[in-house]
Amino acid sequence: MSSPSEGFECRWRASGYLLAAYLIGQLLALVSLVLLEIPLWLSLAGIVLCLAHAAWSLPRYILLNHPQAVTGLRRDASGWQLWRDACGWQPVQLQRDSLALPGLVVLRFRWAGRRWVHGLCIPADALEPVQHRRLRLRLKFSRRRWAAPE
Repeated sequence: MSSPSEGFECRWRASGYLLAAYLIGQLLALVSLVLLEIPLWLSLAGIVLCLAHAAWSLPRYILLNHPQAVTGLRRDASGWQLWRDACGWQPVQLQRDSLALPGLVVLRFRWAGRRWVHGLCIPADALEPVQHRRLRLRLKFSRRRWAAPE
């Protein structure tokens, strides 16, 4: 295993499994809105909201083709940082409710200087198997992983 002081970096790509799960969830929501016995205007409003959510979420969180999409994580002497094409590397504070499972990493973080917590899903097919394993190990055993960025 590598030295704790050694840096770590990984970059991921869009996941087919995450896309499939999202599209199935959207399809179920749209079918529910059509089948529910509610006023037509309410069904249409729900459909518009589902489509607006898809227009916002797909490029940023699923397909990762938006400049604001987060596509990389690194750890160096200054702490944890996330990569976005629009902004480059930005410091973050990882949250204790981050989850590292063999098939999925749920990364919960707070941007430096901001108060809201954000989350990312990184499925196993978004990274090479060795990189996904290294990411899980770093998240589980890294020293000072919950420390605020310096």
